[in-house]
Amino acid sequence: MTEERLRELRNSIKETDRKIVRLLNQRAGMSLEIGRIKAELGMEIYDPSQESGIYKNVVEANGLDLPSKSLRAIFREILSASRMLQSPVTVAYFGLEASFTHIAAQSHFGTSSQYFSHPTIASVFDDVEKGRVKWGVVPVENSLEGSVNLALDRLITTTLNIRAEIFLRITHCLLSLHERMEDIKKIYSHPQPLAQCQGWLRANIPNAVIIEMESTTTAAQRVAEEGKGAAIGSRAAAGTYGLDILSEGIEDKASNTTRFLVIGEGEGKATGRDKTSLLFATPDLPGALYNALQPFAERRINMMKIESYPVKDRLWEYLFFVDVAGYEKDEEIVQCLDNLRRRTAFLKILGSYPRCEDVL
Repeated sequence: MTEERLRELRNSIKETDRKIVRLLNQRAGMSLEIGRIKAELGMEIYDPSQESGIYKNVVEANGLDLPSKSLRAIFREILSASRMLQSPVTVAYFGLEASFTHIAAQSHFGTSSQYFSHPTIASVFDDVEKGRVKWGVVPVENSLEGSVNLALDRLITTTLNIRAEIFLRITHCLLSLHERMEDIKKIYSHPQPLAQCQGWLRANIPNAVIIEMESTTTAAQRVAEEGKGAAIGSRAAAGTYGLDILSEGIEDKASNTTRFLVIGEGEGKATGRDKTSLLFATPDLPGALYNALQPFAERRINMMKIESYPVKDRLWEYLFFVDVAGYEKDEEIVQCLDNLRRRTAFLKILGSYPRCEDVL
C-alpha cells in the first residue's frame, strides 16, 4: 500500500510538473510580447519597481508549505529567463567570479543575465556611466565594518541613480590546498574579511602571516596558483578556484551582512515600500545639522540611516549620507526635500528604490 501510494504521488507530481512547464511557456510568450511593447516605448527591460510588485504578488498568493524566501528564489530565475527572452541584461560587478559582489548580483538578477567582472568599484561606475553595460552592483556598507568609502566617493559625483539594494549574509570560509590548518603559514584576503575573522584567526592560526589582497577572489586565485597558504573567501570561490574548505563560518559575528547597491540610469516607480537615499552638506554655522534634520521630524519621516562623510581636500567639512523611508515623489517627501534644500549648502538625491525584503 505504501509503495503504491508513493507511485501515485510521483505520477501526480509528474503531471503537475508538465502543467508548470506549460504555464512557464505561456508566461514566456507573454514576456516576449511585453518585450516588444517595451522596445517600442523605449522602456527598460529590467524594472526593479515592477519586479518588486511581482514578488509581492506571488508571496501574497503563497500557501503555508513553501517558504516565501524559496518562492522568491524560484521567481528570481523565472524573471531572469524572461528578461533574457526580451533582451540580454548586462551587469558589471566588483571583483572576480565567485566574489561576494558576484554572488549578490546573481542572487538579484538571476543566472540568465550577462555578468562582467571589474577590478575596482570605480571601474564598475565607469562602465555603467559610459553605457558599456546597463547595470552595476557594488558593495556600500557592511554591518560590522561600516561603509565602503570607495563607493561613497563615486555616489557623490556620479550621474547614475541607485535603483535597488541587496542584502547578503556573509559567510567566510578558510580555503586552501593544504589538508591541515597547522600547515598554513600565510593567510590572504581583503582587509574587511580579515577584520571580520580576526578573533577566529587568533584562536586557530595565531602564527600565520596576514597578507592583504585586493579582494577575496584574488586571494583565492593566488592560493590556487601558488599552492601555498590559505585564503578567506566564499564557498563559491572554493569550487571556482579548485580549493578545499578547511573551515566554514569563520566570521566572528553571525550577523555579518553586506549591503550592495544596483546602480543605473533612470528612475523607478513607487511601490509602497520604498527607500530614498540622498546626501547633503550643511553651511558652516552653529546648529546647521539640527536645522537640516527638522523637516524630517516635522513630517514624521523615518530616517533609516545618517552618516557623516569628510569632504576630500576641505578640512573639517562634511557631507551627510541619509536613507529615509518613502518615495522621492511622495507628497511628504517632496515637501521635506524642498524645505531641506533651503537649509543646506548642497543636496543630491541618489535615488528612490524598493526596500530589500530578504537577507539572501
